[in-house]
Amino acid sequence: MLPRKENIIQDKTSAYAIRIIRLYQYLTNVKHEQTISRQILRSGTSIGANTAESRNAQSRADFVNKLNIALKEADETAFWLKTLYGGNYITERQLQSMLADNTEIIRILVKIIKTSKERMSLDNNG
Repeated sequence: MLPRKENIIQDKTSAYAIRIIRLYQYLTNVKHEQTISRQILRSGTSIGANTAESRNAQSRADFVNKLNIALKEADETAFWLKTLYGGNYITERQLQSMLADNTEIIRILVKIIKTSKERMSLDNNG
């Protein structure tokens, strides 16, 4: 079996999706919170789904578009995390841990998008 090529953003967003699923289970089973938990489940898992979809993009512009959607979903997830903390559904420690991963994902996505846009510009001008 050949070793797989490392894909840091895919690995991180997949791991984050699993954390989001576990948070959803905690919120619904322990805290009995239904509304925001569904929202964060959708946005938090969508980050990884869109990065996965970007691997099969039809063009560099399509690739950037998929990652921009993932970036928007990551921003939305941060909003829901802060809302859950404000509503006393998660602790400050839980908030900081989840936000740290989210911020790292955002940082990586921004870098990939920026680099891809620069390459698109070079392709168009070269």
